[in-house]
Parts: sequence; structure tokens; C-alpha cells
Amino acid sequence: MSQEIAVVGSPEFTTGFRLAGVRRFENVPDDEKDDRLDGAVETVLDDETVGIVVMHDDDVEELSRTVRQRVETSVEPVVVTLGGGTGSGNLREQIKRAIGIDLMDE
Repeated sequence: MSQEIAVVGSPEFTTGFRLAGVRRFENVPDDEKDDRLDGAVETVLDDETVGIVVMHDDDVEELSRTVRQRVETSVEPVVVTLGGGTGSGNLREQIKRAIGIDLMDE
């Protein structure tokens, strides 16, 4: 059963989550994102103990096409993005993907 939260991003992004008690993280410094970001994301997506992956919205945009598509369609673990251009429409889609229904459906 997946129950761990993982955070992927720059050390500045992951620090707050680590202070809040998140133990699973992948630090990818800004100057190494081109080389390491895809691998770090794939590592947490393949970890069966991870149920939620948290990333910054800008980092998702920097992923390769293949990994970004995997992030956007992942159900287990669910990927939650924060910051940047995250609007209510994006959050709505994340919730719908996570639980399988649209709570705002009229």
C-alpha cells in the first residue's frame, strides 16, 4: 500500500517539506536539472512506497516529453504540482485524477 509522500525539486523547494516531516525527497539543484530531473522523477514514480509526489509547476515544464506525459497521467502515485501557474482548473484535474470523479460536476 502506497503511503509515503515524496518531494522532487531544488533544495530550496524540498527544505520546507523536509522540515514538516517528509522523509522521501530528491534534491535536484537548478544547475543540474537538465541532467538529473528526469531520473529523479522516474525514481520516485517507480517507488512502490510512494503514494503522492509533490513538485513545483515550473519543474514539470522542464521534464522531457516522455516523463512529463507519465507525470500528467500517473494515478498511482498521484503527482501534485505547486506554485507557478497552478490555477483552480489544474487543481480540479489533479483531484479528479486522484479520486476518479469530478466533485465540481454539475
